Amino acid sequence: MAMNLRERLLTVYRGGMPDVVPFALDLSHWFYEKNRMPWDLSAAYMKPETELIEYHKRHDVGFYMANGACFFEVRNPLDVRTSVTKNADWSEITWEIETPLGVIRRKRRWEAGNYAWGISQWGVRTRDDLHVLAHALAGREYVPRWKLYKPWVDCIGGTGVVYGMTGYSAMGQLMHYWMGAEATLYAVADWPEEMRDAIEAINANCLKCVDMLAESPAEVVIMGDNFSSDIQPPHFFAEWSQAYYAEAIRRFHAAGKFVAIHIDGRLRGALRMFREIGADCADAVTPAPMGDLMPEECREEAGEMILSGGIPPDLWYSRVDIEDFKRAVMRWLELRKWSTRLIAAAGDQVPPGAEEDRIFIMRDMVETRGRF
Repeated sequence: MAMNLRERLLTVYRGGMPDVVPFALDLSHWFYEKNRMPWDLSAAYMKPETELIEYHKRHDVGFYMANGACFFEVRNPLDVRTSVTKNADWSEITWEIETPLGVIRRKRRWEAGNYAWGISQWGVRTRDDLHVLAHALAGREYVPRWKLYKPWVDCIGGTGVVYGMTGYSAMGQLMHYWMGAEATLYAVADWPEEMRDAIEAINANCLKCVDMLAESPAEVVIMGDNFSSDIQPPHFFAEWSQAYYAEAIRRFHAAGKFVAIHIDGRLRGALRMFREIGADCADAVTPAPMGDLMPEECREEAGEMILSGGIPPDLWYSRVDIEDFKRAVMRWLELRKWSTRLIAAAGDQVPPGAEEDRIFIMRDMVETRGRF
């Protein structure tokens, strides 16, 4: 009897051999844009996204990424107040943190052409701002809401697996939410002591979230700072983030969980650094032509770590010859001859504006050409 999509995914994580390479896509961004649905970063999804899930089920596309879902509550210290507000036309969102040490704000503005929220104002620009952020994030408490997780699992059924999510580490918070990559890199050079104190305090708090998720019903937990080895190369990662990730992976493994790391940028060095600390899966792997490694090089550097990804964003568009798309799918599927530790997916997400037929073409190719 053929396995369903959920069984294939979990078989790979458990080190077994599925009947077919698992096929799973993050369609959320593409689906929102295609259907002109609102994408509100200021609010979490408290119920399963039934329209998106039904699309996955109707077209036999594996599901794994519950973007924007909320399976736990974050509570601030008593002396910290946070708020999220929108401007009059809802085109800009402002996040504010108020503490006894001061106030910081960050803003994102809606970019209709990209169907995305671009950064319009970073919130941490001085040492004092850094102290405010560290004070707020180091004092968070986490309260599980597992009753919100089960409806997603029930809704998805055999179509996939719902990954638990930790959110960003301290470095991810700084690079992607509060400072930006460039300012963060200057800060570690200009304010090394303050940055180390802040990183250690925030990561110690993040481990509280790890401990909570270790008791969750999720079989797989996804972590990551949108890693790219040109932004966080191995030597930088070793100094600023490795201790946190290694300890988080150790705790999750002790609880029987599998750990995927979201690596959606440059791969050379990044695959190795997570293989070496025991991660189970590299998610969002984007090989050449957009990435810096060919699929075979990804396999070599990843060792027996699961490779989940394979099809770069630019290949999903109709302007790219369909034969180039098919060759990329086939080249990724050929990796199954080296190892069963493989998931056929998009390099990060299927992008907005992608040609829908390519989803079905990939699905059919995996089913017929991805058999073990």
